Amino acid sequence: MPRPDPWIPSAEQMAQWPAVSGNAINGVGETAVRRPTPVYWFPPDDTPHGPLQRWFLGRLTPKVLAAREVRQRLIDAPLPPLATTRADRAPEAWSAEVKAAARAAGADDVGIARMQPHWVYEGCVVPERFAILLAVSHDWDALRTAPAEDAAAEVIRQYGRAIHVAKQVAGWLREQGHAATPHGGPLAPPMLLVPAAIAAGLGELGKHGSIINRHLGSNFRLSAVLTDVPLVPDAPDAFGADDFCRLCRACADACPPRAITHEQRVVRGETKWYVDFDRCLPFFNEHQGCAVCLAACPWNRPGVAESLVQKLADRAARRRGAAA
Repeated sequence: MPRPDPWIPSAEQMAQWPAVSGNAINGVGETAVRRPTPVYWFPPDDTPHGPLQRWFLGRLTPKVLAAREVRQRLIDAPLPPLATTRADRAPEAWSAEVKAAARAAGADDVGIARMQPHWVYEGCVVPERFAILLAVSHDWDALRTAPAEDAAAEVIRQYGRAIHVAKQVAGWLREQGHAATPHGGPLAPPMLLVPAAIAAGLGELGKHGSIINRHLGSNFRLSAVLTDVPLVPDAPDAFGADDFCRLCRACADACPPRAITHEQRVVRGETKWYVDFDRCLPFFNEHQGCAVCLAACPWNRPGVAESLVQKLADRAARRRGAAA
């Protein structure tokens, strides 16, 4: 069945577009590893795409604005003061307690990564040694309506919940006498969350540019806590999602602006799945967000992710047996 013609952005929006490509800013085609350059979700005066960000924010509907107001209250909630007495534990004990605190606060998954300089945006500084990555799942019935208003509001609600969890974990660490800084999306500073979450064992990068988690699929949002408390980093979790994406066409076929392709790209020295920024953002801006690719992703149907993980494991075992 032929794909429909690609979606065309409005002339009103395109009048706001800068001359520079967002793909160029993101480093598509660059073979050297470097830090990311701010492109969106930074202060609008600081990026070439800032006028587009203002245009996007000026078109939000009341339901989405209400969700943003709730999220802002969570962002503005104060952290507890840093305790003057510092608790001392072994890294293994700290890691176990941090994860328990995260799940008690509402995280659906949690992992730990050692900070890497190339995750930090140019112009930002992250002195902390560790990042605690937190995942909170969407309500599937709301997300599957994408790109409708209900899905846009649900994404913002879960960004808010992720920030709340991060602040709870950071607050708990501060009560133990250890400095901790919460960080939540979609606001970009100071670092990229996706590569940190992959390093922390939360899943593999999918063709749609989101992480696929073995339990949650790609039906979740991220936040992080940055800290110097001694922790044990988790290992990446490779379970076959990348190979699955190489054969699957669901998100690419569903993408209205055709921003998702079936080939990986070199981006700042890494070969990976990459969603075309210049095609994706216009549709995102005119629909208060998107998530069409997540609604189409087979991993996100309730009960499917763990079944797919098992099928991929069985397939890999058969291949190893045949090769022996």
